[in-house]
Amino acid sequence: MRFPVWITLITAVIGFGLVIVIGQQVVQPPLPLIITADFDNDQITPNADGDTDITQFNYEISRNALVSLLFEAADGTRYYFREQEARSPQVYSVLFSGVVDGYVLPNETIPGTIERRLIPDGVYTWRFIAENEAETQEISGTFTIQDADSPLPILSEFTVGPTVFTPNQDGIEDRVEISVYLEKEADLRVYLLREDGVQVAISARKEGRLPGESGRHVFDYEGGVDLGADPPPDGTYPIIAVAQDAVGQRIRREAELTIVQGGKPLAEIAPQNIGVDVVFEVRPYDDRFFTDATTQGDLVTPPDNPADLLQNTLQVPLGDMLVFKLTIENYSKVHIRTTGPTPGTVYQQSQMAAALGAFQSPGAWRVGIQCDTSSEPFPYRWAIGSSDDLEAVEDPETGEIFYFLPPESRSVVWGAVRFTEIQERQNPQICRAGLIHEGVAVSVYNSYVGPREILLVDPNSLANVEDE
Repeated sequence: MRFPVWITLITAVIGFGLVIVIGQQVVQPPLPLIITADFDNDQITPNADGDTDITQFNYEISRNALVSLLFEAADGTRYYFREQEARSPQVYSVLFSGVVDGYVLPNETIPGTIERRLIPDGVYTWRFIAENEAETQEISGTFTIQDADSPLPILSEFTVGPTVFTPNQDGIEDRVEISVYLEKEADLRVYLLREDGVQVAISARKEGRLPGESGRHVFDYEGGVDLGADPPPDGTYPIIAVAQDAVGQRIRREAELTIVQGGKPLAEIAPQNIGVDVVFEVRPYDDRFFTDATTQGDLVTPPDNPADLLQNTLQVPLGDMLVFKLTIENYSKVHIRTTGPTPGTVYQQSQMAAALGAFQSPGAWRVGIQCDTSSEPFPYRWAIGSSDDLEAVEDPETGEIFYFLPPESRSVVWGAVRFTEIQERQNPQICRAGLIHEGVAVSVYNSYVGPREILLVDPNSLANVEDE
């Protein structure tokens, strides 16, 4: 009986394939999982002197596997350089300086977490293990460590204070100081770790210690607000200090920092659609308005005459008051702090805010009036709102009351200056308003608002002229 031709052809192909497979098995048997594994040098002296500090470990695997490289001491202690790390088939080379995964010796207490550490001087059996679901293979040898620079870069002190802060430039808990004591010369980094894994570097103060020098290092963190950046969103974040010495030993310490009411404060003297930005008017003075550090006089009422919206030169008789009114807008997402005197307070021409007991308060916002004859920048200052506009907050630790203009709100500020002296070289003169963030800045945009020409006149001199 004859078989069909197609059956004969299929049989021949299968037979030929079997011959090839069997031949390959005979000529080229399956490769071992680990093809090669060895060190360039089997002895190093990891002390950062530039001589035999490191060696190179080379290996090749033929199939996907999890690989481990460990060092076993005579007492059976194991130190891992790599542990169960996935690798694909190819040739690998890695530098080795005697630094392995962190460990703690018996009866040893080290503050923080040891992430990388030198193994002690000695002779070790190194073991390179590759394994997958189907097979496991190991190659081993001996390795010697001697003259190792083994002291760790210990961070014996790590403090963060305050642990809750408000990076909003209000002068209250706006900054965090981080103090780190480094026992050994090492690279030192301090950073805030955001939720998305981004490390926000924190700068060290340049006070005494050089970068990496052993000793105390102080880091200053203000949330980035001073540089014009927004701080991280309110929440609790890890503050991490990491020290790594020249041979690669690394220690990490961690603390928590909570951010509340964080944000860049933004405010302005609100520009008006029509009319003047700052309303000025002239009024007679009365002794009941007198105010100093021990006496709070009566408050003037804000201007409300439509005629005061004009831009003409104002004539102010000596002894009378120049009264102003303007609007402040907090267009930021944070509260902004302010301090007195209260709106409506009257200054004498020779007085400054300190004469009224209103000393400069870093972080506070105040409205200021400055004229060409002023001896200091914006000597006449007022709070950026009255009690109806501001929120009062008591400091739980000191009992002190602070006042804030809420986010996205407006307030009206007014006050007066009584003029008592004429400087002929500066008459008339320009008076203007400004918005001062004390201890921070007077923005260019808010430093020359509503300028008005003021002519001081002496009523007595006018009377003498009329009599003649």
